[in-house]
Amino acid sequence: MKIGMISFWHVHAKDYAEEARIHPDVEIAAIWDENEERGRKEAQMREVEYISDLEDLLNRQEIEAVVVSSPTNRHKEVMVQAAQAGKHIFTEKVLASTEEEAILILNAVKKSGVKLFVSLPRVYDGYTEAVQNLIESGELGELTQTRVRLAHNGATADWLPNHFYNKEECQGGALIDLGCHPVYLTRLFLGMPERVTAQFGYLTKKEVEDQAIVTFGYENGSYGVAETGFVTAHSPFTIEIHGTKGSAVYGIPDKKLIKKVSEKWEEVRIPTDKPSPFSQWVDHIQTDRGTDENLALALDLTVLMEAAYQAENTKSEIVINPR
Repeated sequence: MKIGMISFWHVHAKDYAEEARIHPDVEIAAIWDENEERGRKEAQMREVEYISDLEDLLNRQEIEAVVVSSPTNRHKEVMVQAAQAGKHIFTEKVLASTEEEAILILNAVKKSGVKLFVSLPRVYDGYTEAVQNLIESGELGELTQTRVRLAHNGATADWLPNHFYNKEECQGGALIDLGCHPVYLTRLFLGMPERVTAQFGYLTKKEVEDQAIVTFGYENGSYGVAETGFVTAHSPFTIEIHGTKGSAVYGIPDKKLIKKVSEKWEEVRIPTDKPSPFSQWVDHIQTDRGTDENLALALDLTVLMEAAYQAENTKSEIVINPR
């Protein structure tokens, strides 16, 4: 399957290009980038064609699919155009910054019949499956609280690209980038909340937030906490699940899942990770299977992201209207 790479704006674009290079059934045929200098450099390095016009790339019959790693504010424009051209699409989270734009993308994909898959990688990691199994087993009782934290020092150690602090391109900062992972995991563990609140920090005085906490409130009285940031050097990726009968913790500080449902903490076996989102996308195309589960979670992520930014901007609690 010949694919086109649409933009190397996102830091994970190089990772997807590498996945395409090593996948036995995939070949990068061409590259387009809104930054021509960057795009030509990537094309030269990979010895593939650089196409200066996006419409030209999308009209190439030999190109069956595209990887979209463009700025978030261009997702709707690029993906609707790609879907209308009949190209399968793999994209970096978030799908879009607003529910309205996300639905426009999903409608275009549905109408064209192409396969869209959004990179939500931690959904498919073994520890997530282990946590879900614990929840579903009832060992922890009724869930009362979850906390998921993912943070790094990209802003303070200055290894993130400067355009990651461009509010117009990114549509946000640490939350809409790194914070997606804690948010979609919270959604996975607890479901869609009724209420959302947020607190942002601007430690490095940039245009966008460099750390954030979002809380999700539920009808039964439980709540979820999602934490993220670009200003923490040694913060382990952490999951906490608390219920009326027990608790489970992952990542404090080691990559182990432990539970306490009686007198002692016990280690829980973590299954093998599922294939990467990129590999799953290719498989869905090859086997002509739908991607509804992935897209439903991606849409919910967009809804929760939009609510979190509204909560911060208005300094108020935002109510999630059920769809």
